[in-house]
Amino acid sequence: MFSRVLCFLSAGVLMAQVAPTDAGGIARAALDRLLAQKYSELSAMLTPQAKAAYPDAALARMGAEIQSWGPVESIGSPMVRKIGTASIVAFQVKFATQTITFQFSVTEDGAIAVMLHSPAAIPWQHPSYSKPDSFKEREVTVGEGQWKLPGTLAVPVGQGPFPGVVLVHDSGPGDRDESISAVKVFRDLAEGLASRGVVVLRYEKRTRQYPQATQAKDYTVEKEVLEDAGLALALLRAQPEVKPGRVFLLGYGLGGYVAPRIAEADGKLAGMVIVNANARPLEDVTLDEAKFRKVTGPQMQLLIEQAAKIKKLTQGDEDTAPLLGMSGPYLLDLQGYSPTGLAKLLGIPMLILQGERDYLLGTKDFDVWKSSLAGQKNVTLKSYPALDRVLVAGQGPSTEADERKPGQHVAQDVIDDVAKWVNQ
Repeated sequence: MFSRVLCFLSAGVLMAQVAPTDAGGIARAALDRLLAQKYSELSAMLTPQAKAAYPDAALARMGAEIQSWGPVESIGSPMVRKIGTASIVAFQVKFATQTITFQFSVTEDGAIAVMLHSPAAIPWQHPSYSKPDSFKEREVTVGEGQWKLPGTLAVPVGQGPFPGVVLVHDSGPGDRDESISAVKVFRDLAEGLASRGVVVLRYEKRTRQYPQATQAKDYTVEKEVLEDAGLALALLRAQPEVKPGRVFLLGYGLGGYVAPRIAEADGKLAGMVIVNANARPLEDVTLDEAKFRKVTGPQMQLLIEQAAKIKKLTQGDEDTAPLLGMSGPYLLDLQGYSPTGLAKLLGIPMLILQGERDYLLGTKDFDVWKSSLAGQKNVTLKSYPALDRVLVAGQGPSTEADERKPGQHVAQDVIDDVAKWVNQ
């Protein structure tokens, strides 16, 4: 769930020191230190906030993943763009098993403020259930001012108005397609649903479009997800092809976890779809991820200790050092939050879906949703034995390597089930 947020890798060679005005050179030097595992030298390049954001626990969480990529085969040239006074520098690094895109935010005085990584783009084709002639797409902007976000609206061809759905991301700096290795979860959902008479809005996540957003002292899930989801819902309702009273939210992963909060703040949702979302606190899911990545020994003990500290946080602990890579304000914003408890109070229709081969959650959280919402007539729950974390069908235990296979798509069963539920 959190592996797309931080990036720490192995192997490589350090470059010579570069002038502090050379953002591309500074970012390359930081990348080289990551690749060479020279973390003390890397730390000297970071802003104070970035040093706090990348503690030992974050390194421990990433350790097992680091080893799985194999040796570095090549490093691409820097791609630099300006956002305000910061420079965003990206590199593509080819490893033995996959290609990873690294992104660094370099301040005007030459410090590294943010480090992110994600798999490089893999060629994508329309899934068989997408009917491109049955819908049109147009570019839109979610919000305005400092955090405005580019988005894409998929609109069915024909006599409207139609029901509409806003897609809300998992953790990490997701793009509008929610690209996870070779799978584009949101693009598949958007094209599949639009082919079945549903208007779909998807947009770049704030932490992808503006990586520096994570460095704000008041950074919480409100800033990461909720604010933009609310603006997206308002934008969708304003479209002439959409029935204003038939607007839904689909939250994936973290987006599903906080969907009840989005629904409560919005107050007008026709319903919400929750997909592969945890019902337990984030620290519990983080420990499960560490176990999946085979983190053991002192590193695992450190994670366990930090998870225990999170559970003891109280208001007034905003200045606590980051725990499991999450700041005090972020953690306190979610302290005591029960997605199932809030969902019970909302009274709106809910469709809760889970791939049973999800390598992070399995059915553990689905069982919590199911037991907590038992007897609620407004709730429909369904699990898919063959589907994994990215809703792709397969057999046996799933792994992240499965997500790198080209030509895979969200299963049609999910598309059909969501379309039928929204259109009923």
